[in-house]
Amino acid sequence: MLRSTARYIPEADAIDALQQFPQLWEQLFPGEQARIIQLLVRRVTVTAEGLVIDLRTDGIAGVMRDMMTPRQLEAAE
Repeated sequence: MLRSTARYIPEADAIDALQQFPQLWEQLFPGEQARIIQLLVRRVTVTAEGLVIDLRTDGIAGVMRDMMTPRQLEAAE
């Protein structure tokens, strides 16, 4: 689902959400994990020296919004 409304995410909320990411990752189905990787990674280049991973900065914001939305809904209840 594409969301067109841009929203400011406070730095402290982003840090908190990222610190909880490993626990969230373990609970996701493989298809959900693949979707997150597709949102975050633009391209992976393999060279003789190693890997070069280009990230999508706009994808990071989308993942952060998705991670924070359930918590905000719970707080409103």
